[in-house]
Amino acid sequence: MNTKLQSGTLLVGGLIAALSVAGAQAETIKWGAPRDIVSLDPYSFGDSYTINFLNHIYEGLVRYNRDLKIEPALAESWEIVSPTTWRFKLREDVFFHNGNAFTAEDVLASLQRVSDPASPLKGNLPAYKGAAIVDDYTIDIELNGAYPLLLNDLTNIHIFDRDWLVENNAEKPTDVDAGVEGYATFNTNGTGPFKVESRTPEAQTILSANESWWDKPEHNLTRIEFQPISSAATRVAALLSGEVDFVDNAPVQDLPRLQAAPNLEVLEQTDLRTVMLGFNRRDELIAGGANPMNDLRVRKAMQMAVDMDLIHDKVMRGKSRNAGALVAPAIPGYAAELDTVQDADPEAAKALLAEAGYPDGFDLILVCASDGFVNEEQLCQAIASMWARIGLRPQIDIGTVAKQFPKKKSASDVYIFGWATLPMLDTYSLMVQVLHSQSENAGVFNWGGWSYPEIDRLTQAAAVELDREKRLAMETEVLRIAKEEIVMMPLHQQPMAWAVSAEFSDFPQFPDNKPRLWYVTK
Repeated sequence: MNTKLQSGTLLVGGLIAALSVAGAQAETIKWGAPRDIVSLDPYSFGDSYTINFLNHIYEGLVRYNRDLKIEPALAESWEIVSPTTWRFKLREDVFFHNGNAFTAEDVLASLQRVSDPASPLKGNLPAYKGAAIVDDYTIDIELNGAYPLLLNDLTNIHIFDRDWLVENNAEKPTDVDAGVEGYATFNTNGTGPFKVESRTPEAQTILSANESWWDKPEHNLTRIEFQPISSAATRVAALLSGEVDFVDNAPVQDLPRLQAAPNLEVLEQTDLRTVMLGFNRRDELIAGGANPMNDLRVRKAMQMAVDMDLIHDKVMRGKSRNAGALVAPAIPGYAAELDTVQDADPEAAKALLAEAGYPDGFDLILVCASDGFVNEEQLCQAIASMWARIGLRPQIDIGTVAKQFPKKKSASDVYIFGWATLPMLDTYSLMVQVLHSQSENAGVFNWGGWSYPEIDRLTQAAAVELDREKRLAMETEVLRIAKEEIVMMPLHQQPMAWAVSAEFSDFPQFPDNKPRLWYVTK
């Protein structure tokens, strides 16, 4: 069944394409990023920023188009052959960057790799049970029950070359958070529109156009120079001087200056991502002692102390959208009646703390990142100040995303968290990954250790409910429980601002805050 042969025709075609590119005008985009990606292995870390960047290199069976609608990618069609089996017909004449032919073997190896018990992304395929090859270009995916959201899940399950994995002893997943690295951490071999030319972590990653891409390119880029610039001021200066062409995290405080620059265009909208606070719900605080946050009155007091209008006006420069629900209005499962924001009332918050037995407050560790969400450090400082006014004593722990991610998981009492319901763009993503109790294939991002049996029951029921309206009603009910119990405390949908050189004629901005440079023309 192995048809992975590098044909002479492909080699000759690649040579001709390379000569053609060399003779054409090189169209380069210099991307000034707020931080680096964490790995070249898309399964190594549950970080949407990294996974999005790697979408330029790797592809899934399906993908989101310009309108964020699901369309065929490496699979050209699919059908449901039984309530628990989906059959995918694969695209032929697709080749990996090293020239190997794409077949069903690659899909099987990739599904096994991402669903491995050691995979950090196993929760991204919560209903996956197994897969079976029908022929070279047909594969069946078996689920553990009827499940309506498989296509949504598959948008971010990147396909590897099986032979490449075997040759480089990379069949098993890596895990950046656990310190597990491998060949795929530093090397790539995808089928996507761009391929890695070189990479120096924390300095620069250069991609070149894949001239043998199976799809018809809408872009005219020949080169992407991705450069992490953590300092917002330096990033803005580089953009204004022309040292970079594009930044995907333009600081909100600098937007008037960027909008006034004649050589730049600023693209703005509100992100689908909801930024929220997560609480330690284990028996003890990180520093020891009984955990007050297991008392709903304490969580309520902490919520009442935070003035979201002040944060909106001062920290977010009026660019955010205050959130009362854990998902944005565009996400299926959202209900407007749940999207009510708690008014700030410090005096009532103090009274609640006293009623709960903490009239003098308590110490806690608040973990935040300096290069994560929009103005995250300032956001944390503002929240800590508001909590201090009701007698709490928060200790802020600030560092880079790479350092803070493991701390948020296991060394925080409160942490800043964001969820855009990616990749599935449905409330079920938040339910199964964040709100559900920790288990083998659920609760991967339940870092606080909470458990609500009714949330678990509704999540499991929604997973197999094929009637869309019934499923959405279950999702809304979970959001209602989460709101009443303050399982997570919603803050806002953060502002999304990109700035790009006016030399680019087509530069679409997407509400999921993912640059898709294969649509860009210069």
